[in-house]
Amino acid sequence: MSNEELVIKVLAEEGNMRKAAERLFLSQPALSQRLQTIEKDWGQQLFIRSQKGLSPTPAGELVIQYANETIQRKEEVFEVLHTLTSKVHGTLKIACATIIGQNWLPKVLKDFVTLYPEAKIQLITGWSSEIVRALYDGEAHIGIVRGHTDWKGPKLHLFKDTLYLVDKEIRSLEELLQTERPFIQFKSDSTYYEEIQQWWQKHFASNPKRQITVDQIETCKQMAVNGIGYAILPSITLTGNEDVHMMPLTNNEEELELTRDTWLIGYESAFQLRQVEAFVAIVEKHATLLR
Repeated sequence: MSNEELVIKVLAEEGNMRKAAERLFLSQPALSQRLQTIEKDWGQQLFIRSQKGLSPTPAGELVIQYANETIQRKEEVFEVLHTLTSKVHGTLKIACATIIGQNWLPKVLKDFVTLYPEAKIQLITGWSSEIVRALYDGEAHIGIVRGHTDWKGPKLHLFKDTLYLVDKEIRSLEELLQTERPFIQFKSDSTYYEEIQQWWQKHFASNPKRQITVDQIETCKQMAVNGIGYAILPSITLTGNEDVHMMPLTNNEEELELTRDTWLIGYESAFQLRQVEAFVAIVEKHATLLR
């Protein structure tokens, strides 16, 4: 909106050159000159001047209506712009490791959509290596990855969870030396597989006698819970209500539990987006409950 609309609106409301000049903080000669310029631009006389004041011409009534509508529309746009800065809008694009997407992220997203119903969510799940690729390709604002990460940009450590050997029958890690029960593994990214392999080689001289490989961690868990064999699962996948024996994997040298880290990663520019800022705040709140 230019000052032109405001001048027309005030002149119409006051119907008096002196009063209008006072409201606009102008002198009467200056306001008169402004009105002449406005009428010249429209090519029409907008007000009839008399001793009784200003009366709009038919053309003036149309221009006054236009000025009022323009001013009102600007106020409405200002209100929307204010909500854009005070509310969270836009699309939040997340790339998340499948394990986290299935077992932890839903609670986080529930809080997010409850607090920010006008925001939209796009979610990609996969292996951690695929999450990093999604960030490189611009398919996601932020990523949640597992294990060691070489990400050079901003990264936030969320939590670490313990790895457990889970089985219906086996009660101690020592029993793995004699058991004929199959070791159920799930396909995962290379770092997770390498960690399990390294742990196994430190504790046992030979590989498991029998192995079953499945494509999803949930399938692996259900097979173990149903007594088909034993599995190594991160605590994030276990509720504690499973009717199984749970033995934490430990490092014999230090007797420390073997854990798996979860990280939030992304580019600096993405962390400046309001929807990302809001999501990160909720993520940190949930993550503290697991530390």
